[in-house]
Amino acid sequence: MRRELKIFTGTAHSELGESIARYLGFPLGRAHLARFSDGEVWYQIHDNVRGADVFVIQPTSPPVNENLMELLLMLDAFKRSSASRLTAVIPYYGYGRQDRKDKPRVPISAKLVADLLSTAGTDRVLTMDLHAAQIQGFFDVPVDHLFAAPVIIDHVSQLDLPELTVISPDAGGVERARAYAKRLDAALAIVDKRRDRPNVAEVHHVIGEVEGRTALIVDDIVDTAGTLTKVAEAIKIAGAREIIASCSHGVLSGHALERIEKSPLSKLIITDSMPLSPEKRESDKIVVLTIAELLARAIKNIHDETSVTSLFV
Repeated sequence: MRRELKIFTGTAHSELGESIARYLGFPLGRAHLARFSDGEVWYQIHDNVRGADVFVIQPTSPPVNENLMELLLMLDAFKRSSASRLTAVIPYYGYGRQDRKDKPRVPISAKLVADLLSTAGTDRVLTMDLHAAQIQGFFDVPVDHLFAAPVIIDHVSQLDLPELTVISPDAGGVERARAYAKRLDAALAIVDKRRDRPNVAEVHHVIGEVEGRTALIVDDIVDTAGTLTKVAEAIKIAGAREIIASCSHGVLSGHALERIEKSPLSKLIITDSMPLSPEKRESDKIVVLTIAELLARAIKNIHDETSVTSLFV
């Protein structure tokens, strides 16, 4: 007997959940989420989900702790309501930047969150552009790891940028930048960046040809934009004609928007993996691309038990 597909969304990014449901042609599942006066989450499912194939859409975006706790309680409710299979759809995986012990006496938060999701009842995880691909190994359940590259590359291709060089903002992002450069038939350059503490980095050298060319900085996360704007300034000094940046996850916290507005960047291309405030959406420098169709196709393939490999590239 074929399991019924059910799609639910939390409050972290209900707009994305609604878009995914529209692409799939299914209504969102009915549920009610509220908070007690002290902030505790209260959640009740209004639809019968016994034996259903349930997908719960909730990026763990800012406020990370609130949205993560909300997701865990939602998953627990579905597990206790006898869902046949429970997939956590997490477009942005919070705590993904803490994936190893790079200093003494620090947590491996990405592993802890993976354990929490499993304990809450997750049978499968669908996510996008993890900060480090090996985070998939922290889970004891299957992980479908999508990339925003097809969406971003399609948009950049339509811009028809002359003499394009794709820039990796650090050594760790070279593989990502190389993949973009190959598909865009562009040159590749690397920035030598050193990070002494979170959200603080210094740019030392630009390795590669950027003078007189259009530069596309490719990153996975832009948080405070401090690093991104320093990289843009270094590329400008190196003689780039125009500087564009792209990232999968536009966290844009703190003074990020102000830094971007003052920087040499002409555009920052991001996805809607997390919600943006109206102020950020209205910025002339911010371009938001939707990943709703990409996630909808992945959900359909998972539900139909068909391959999602074609969506990985």
